[in-house]
Amino acid sequence: MSFRRRLLVVMLAVVILAQLVTAAATLRTLERDVLEKGGRDLGVGLDVMQQLLAERGARLRNNVAILAADFGFKSAVATQDTSTIESVLANHGDRAGADMVLLTTPDGQLLASSHHAPDAQTPYPALWREAMDNGESVQVVIEGGEPYQVVLLPVHAPGLIGWVGMGFLLDDALASEIGTLTGLDTSVLTVGDPQDTPYIASPMSREARGRLMSLPDQLAAGRYLEASRFDPDTTYLTRASLLQRSEQGSTYLVAQLSRQALLAVYADLRWQLLAIFVATLLLTALMAAWSARRMARPLGTLADAARRIGQGEHMARNPVSDGGEVGLLGDTLMTMQQDIDLRERTLLYQSRHDQLTDLANRHAAQQEIDSAIARGQPFTLLRLSINGFRAINDTFGYEIGDQVLKTLASRLRAQPWPLDEAYRLSGNEFLLLLDQPATTPGWVEALHRQLAEPIDFRGSPIRPTLSMGEVRHPEHGDNATLLLRRSEIALDMARQARQRYQCYVEGLDERHLRQLTLVRDLQDAARQQQLSMVYQPQLDARTGRLIGVEALMRWQHPTLGFIPPDEFIELAERSGNIQRLTGWMLDSVCAQLQRWNIEGHGLSAAVNLSARDVNDDTLPERINDCLASHGLTPDRLRLEITESAIMHDPDHASRQLATLRRAGLSIAVDDFGTGYSSLAQLKRLPVQELKIDKSFILKLDESADDEIIVRSTIELGHNLGLAVVAEGVETESSRALLAGLGCDILQGYLFSRPLPADQLILWAQAHSHITSGDAP
Repeated sequence: MSFRRRLLVVMLAVVILAQLVTAAATLRTLERDVLEKGGRDLGVGLDVMQQLLAERGARLRNNVAILAADFGFKSAVATQDTSTIESVLANHGDRAGADMVLLTTPDGQLLASSHHAPDAQTPYPALWREAMDNGESVQVVIEGGEPYQVVLLPVHAPGLIGWVGMGFLLDDALASEIGTLTGLDTSVLTVGDPQDTPYIASPMSREARGRLMSLPDQLAAGRYLEASRFDPDTTYLTRASLLQRSEQGSTYLVAQLSRQALLAVYADLRWQLLAIFVATLLLTALMAAWSARRMARPLGTLADAARRIGQGEHMARNPVSDGGEVGLLGDTLMTMQQDIDLRERTLLYQSRHDQLTDLANRHAAQQEIDSAIARGQPFTLLRLSINGFRAINDTFGYEIGDQVLKTLASRLRAQPWPLDEAYRLSGNEFLLLLDQPATTPGWVEALHRQLAEPIDFRGSPIRPTLSMGEVRHPEHGDNATLLLRRSEIALDMARQARQRYQCYVEGLDERHLRQLTLVRDLQDAARQQQLSMVYQPQLDARTGRLIGVEALMRWQHPTLGFIPPDEFIELAERSGNIQRLTGWMLDSVCAQLQRWNIEGHGLSAAVNLSARDVNDDTLPERINDCLASHGLTPDRLRLEITESAIMHDPDHASRQLATLRRAGLSIAVDDFGTGYSSLAQLKRLPVQELKIDKSFILKLDESADDEIIVRSTIELGHNLGLAVVAEGVETESSRALLAGLGCDILQGYLFSRPLPADQLILWAQAHSHITSGDAP
């Protein structure tokens, strides 16, 4: 017998067993089910009654709408012609078969009514409020203890001039019509004053109506509104629906079914159902006993095998020897086990290997480094990076870049001992795990030579150059995370120094962490008022008169203390924060110049710009906006740019400086003599000053070579029509020598250290260098 048939038998047995268990309850509840069906029929009947009333209301609304749109009627309403209004209402009401007509003013005061005195307020406030809110209203109201379906519509000419309504009594004829459509005993029951007789509209006989007289109290208690119930004498199943409730009373729709009629159809089925249940019980019991013996054992075996596979146990063979579908299920279970094993091995391999190079990845490197540390044996990590790899991608394309990586990975895998494993960490960075305490210079050189062999791609040889950073265990760390970070630091030091190899040196990690802290905190340093500006005087070399200042930035870190400008300016340039610092510096210096203007000190200030600033196309606009916002002329701000910033992109720098010069700004070449600018470049740059680097000035009175360089620079600057500034003047002999050589401007500790703005003015006044109102 096939598995499908046996499964069908088992399912049938379960179904029949469930029927047996529920047989007694089914027989007991059969009557209740029949009555519940009757209740549903009553619910449907009530819904139909509601729908019929709604459709009747729509027809009534159309009749009232015709009257409201009648021109003569609107004219009569507008002129308040009472006789005409009453005549039109009566005639139209007769034609429409209305039992009630009424007309009110826009504010609800009766003008005419078939059931009420005129000039009274409308007796149906809920009807009138709904009409005011929705533009019309169709409701059931109670008048004199009788329910009327009333339609109230506005009369426009063109504005609102009144409300016209018609009412239609919910009478026996309507109840009979509804009963005919639903097949139920239907009635309309209106309950007003408890002392009055309820109003009943029903096609039933007088005796049957008397049965309804006992319902008002039950309806008031909500007995028949939520579900169908038997009336007190259990003769009829009753269900009611509230149609309207107001101060005048409540109107209900009532639907009823005879108990005898409901149960007559099912009375003969009870014993038949019981016999069927008993026969089914015996048959299914026999089939279940027979099938259980055949199926329970192999299915249990398969279930146990599946559970063991799920727990990771490997099954060597099919746990069942049965044929058919059960055997097929066992074979499928074994195939599933093989697929799971293969998928787990594949996922594990992919999680530990790089897809491009097929080398182990960072995750695998961390695990295997930790394992090597646990073994307690010394080892070395060598981190490699391809220099200029981005240029390879940009020049030759990513396909060739990928080929370079795969070729390099192949060369790394081919390396003999002491290489234990090679990894690709990310991008163009690789890691070698070496089974020896340290490398030797000869081995590193040989490795670099092998890896740097040209890679030929379609006739285009590419010769990769690499930088390497080395760390050693246990000398440089005792965990994978620390060793990997320090290998990255060593590699970074090698790249910065343009060296092939750099071994980690104690202290570099602390320096690296310090740099990370400074780069992070530098972003908020200005906002947290950690930055400040100081100003160093610049004096005329001939007269000693103060002619300007150089603005210098200072950073007082809350935990690390004073940070030298050379340190944080370089970090700002490397991290991309220099433009933010430059913006803050320009705003601070211009604000100080404005305050000095107000105090009557006409000073100019020189500020330093980086290579990134010079290459920023928005720099001229930013400087002009800053000057304008502080009410300064361009001659109050001087820009100092290093030779390296100019030589980074000479053409672009020349265009930028020309734009700044046309805006009226003075430009100086800072640290002249330490860069690589040619005389031809210098000649065509729109600069006005040369600043001789302080390294040539500090020992000027002691070094003949420095004197020759300074003398030549001054003569060169003057021959090009430039003013020459010497910074770093610290001795009187140096000052005298510079003055004798014709230097124009002097700056240095001989005169003053950089000072805060308020101390600078005090210093200048104490030394009689400026007076109020002096111009630079």
